[in-house]
Amino acid sequence: MSGMPFTPFHLGPALLFGLVFFCYLDFPTFLVANVILDLEPFMILVLGLDLPLHGFFHSFLGGTIVSLLLAFAMMRTGKFLKPLLVFFHLEQTYHLKSVYAAALSGVYLHIILDARLYTDIKPFYPFTANPLFSGSIFAGFEVYTFCVLSALAGVVLYFFKILRTRRYLARNMRSASVT
Repeated sequence: MSGMPFTPFHLGPALLFGLVFFCYLDFPTFLVANVILDLEPFMILVLGLDLPLHGFFHSFLGGTIVSLLLAFAMMRTGKFLKPLLVFFHLEQTYHLKSVYAAALSGVYLHIILDARLYTDIKPFYPFTANPLFSGSIFAGFEVYTFCVLSALAGVVLYFFKILRTRRYLARNMRSASVT
């Protein structure tokens, strides 16, 4: 069963959970981790390979390998994102643990969401069963609705974060000018 091989829908839960767990997860790593696995079906389609769209890397074993490589890459390149994060009021203290936690949890969230939808996913590879597959004709609606609602909630949470940051900065500027 195919579907959307490269989906921006994963960014909805990434935004929401990335903001909810902002103190624990490296935000840019978590965003990338939630979509990076879709390079697999994208490459299969582009190269015209006769393989399942959701192969080895859509398993927890393959996803773990991807997340470790992603975390390593983000540790090397994350500092270049700092100006962008400051601009969007998403600056964080950079920690090795938060980068690896973001990479693993983001990739695993992607696998769990996709495993509910697609029969070709084998999340517990080398075992071939997919106990997470819903089989319901409403599964796609449920997962996509969850992703869209997560995106909306994430946007609302982001605006509250910006307001709180601006109030904090304004209060600090007033107290600094008084001193």
